[in-house]
Amino acid sequence: MNKFERQSSSADTQTLPDDIAEELSRLPSEVLSVDDAPSLAPPAPLSQDEVRTIVISLMLTMFLAALDQTIVATALPTIGRQFHDVSNLSWVITAYLLASTAVAPVFGTLSDIYGRRVMIIISLSLFVAGSVLCAIAPNLPMLILARGLQGLGGGGIMPVVQTVISDVVSPRERGQYQAYFSSVWMVGGILGPVIGGVFAEHLHWSMIFWINVPLAAAAIALLLPRMKKIPVFHRKRKVDWIGGVLLMASAVVFMLVLTWGGTRFPWLSPTVLAMVGGAVALAVTFVWHARRAEEPFLPLPLLGGSVVPFGLTAGGCALGAITGLTVQLPLYYEAVYHLSASEAGLALIPLAAVSTCGAAIAGRTMARAKHYKRVAIVGTSWAALCGLGLTLTTLPLWALLTLMAAFALGLGTTFPVCVVSVQNSVARPQVGTITGALNFFRSLMSSFTVAAFAAILLIALGADVPLAGEHHGAVNAIPGDDMRHAFRYVFGAATALMAGAALCLIMMEERPLAGPSTTQPVEMAE
Repeated sequence: MNKFERQSSSADTQTLPDDIAEELSRLPSEVLSVDDAPSLAPPAPLSQDEVRTIVISLMLTMFLAALDQTIVATALPTIGRQFHDVSNLSWVITAYLLASTAVAPVFGTLSDIYGRRVMIIISLSLFVAGSVLCAIAPNLPMLILARGLQGLGGGGIMPVVQTVISDVVSPRERGQYQAYFSSVWMVGGILGPVIGGVFAEHLHWSMIFWINVPLAAAAIALLLPRMKKIPVFHRKRKVDWIGGVLLMASAVVFMLVLTWGGTRFPWLSPTVLAMVGGAVALAVTFVWHARRAEEPFLPLPLLGGSVVPFGLTAGGCALGAITGLTVQLPLYYEAVYHLSASEAGLALIPLAAVSTCGAAIAGRTMARAKHYKRVAIVGTSWAALCGLGLTLTTLPLWALLTLMAAFALGLGTTFPVCVVSVQNSVARPQVGTITGALNFFRSLMSSFTVAAFAAILLIALGADVPLAGEHHGAVNAIPGDDMRHAFRYVFGAATALMAGAALCLIMMEERPLAGPSTTQPVEMAE
């Protein structure tokens, strides 16, 4: 017998532990060969101290990726003055986002083929190499290219980190750890602009890149000695490079459409329409190739079923809503409540910080409750109701921030439930692939939502006003009442996204989570 088959594998699986036998029974016959079975044999169990050390090192690794998404923003004016070029400054951020989004499914899939240890080393190495090249860049074009290289590493960090967590923690306990990583992402996102501004003003802008070197070295020093003890679930197979290139190319073109549409080019301009056509053609070609490849880069059946499509959509809607509001709300605060730019940034904290509280509540609920998705259904429904309140009412600033925090609390419950549910729905040798696809889809949804919210505002205001990035000079020209009226449509769009997330969670199958039925809160420090 060359393959494991459900009708004839009982004798083989009896010699394996129950959890491994369960994994084998979930695999289709064409996925796993007999030669792969030894790779599923678990090593000696990890101690609590070892798990804690691994989690801390992974949190530090993810902090690097979160920090570099925002740390550059406040240093851009200083960089532009040094290189005497402000027209192309946006590419310093865009290059990172394009690269990190495109490679997320690549690193996820490759971690299922070559293992987590190899891919975490590669992603961190690319990230550090890109950081060093950014710090010593002699001109803006070289800085943009180096940021792209840094984005290649940063894009691999998120899916590989989430996959490693799935290897060392049972599904029932995993939601608690996802809440910790949500907190790290939030802290990195908030501290990034602050640290970037301090370095650019008091030291040198290159320090925003040099700081990554010791942090990455510490993460590697903590993580690698313990990686050998992590259970091995990857399976060596031929890499479908053609499929991977088609998927990345389609993502890059689509992201460029969302980045340039309505800003550099009108949405209906020949350039944007041609790029849309190119993105669609590349996506169709990828699907055609995946259907015919013997071992496709991203197996299309993996994206079907009663869990994955609903989990991907719910997570994408939630992340899109919070990202779109984060980008556009400073304009609202400045025009309606006359806050300064720094005060508007501080007013975003309730949205970002309280969402992690929602994630923590959902994570702890998943460790105890049998029907774990109910907390996310209640949370997203609550967020939709709060969004409806934002849409229909006009509030003083303190009440708006309170309602925004309530909205974020419900929204945050989505993230751990979606990640764990999606990972729990596939076999262990495919967790990296589906985790990469999850991050890829969420990044695309975030970019789409940012562009959609900006378009909604432009249409509602009936004026050609820049709504992201360098918009502060135009804020005073927008009457507060007009902005308040226009933002009702933005809040309405966010409400629709959360209602869609709630509907997807209701429709998503709730599969049992392996692990202890009752778990004490995870202690990250003694």
